[in-house]
Amino acid sequence: MATKDTKKSAPVKVNKVVPKGRLYITATFNSTLASITDEQGNVLCWSSAGESGFSGSRKSTPYAATITVENAVNKAKAFGMQHMDLYIKGPGPGRDVALRVLRAQGIKISLIADLTPDPHNGTRPRKAKHNK
Repeated sequence: MATKDTKKSAPVKVNKVVPKGRLYITATFNSTLASITDEQGNVLCWSSAGESGFSGSRKSTPYAATITVENAVNKAKAFGMQHMDLYIKGPGPGRDVALRVLRAQGIKISLIADLTPDPHNGTRPRKAKHNK
């Protein structure tokens, strides 16, 4: 019987310098997700409220969103990022927090875009009931 080597290797560090990128924030009622990409859309790093150590209803707080965005921005600074375009999606508590965190971290914002989808007429209504 062959034995497997269960020793994990250290993650490979990429020494890539990306001075400008995009920050995508998805702020739902239950959690906040932050992804940072380069200008072509390749994901460099990400963070979520769960990854930041929050669980349950604490993931949906503005404080959890603050920590989540801070973690993502700190990971992006390792790539040398100083300028970001900000794309926000969703109605959650992480919307306003993201701007404050970016300002506090000293990141220059050149674009703020709201990608929240608009509802258009919703689902089809139920069949009408017929009373006899």
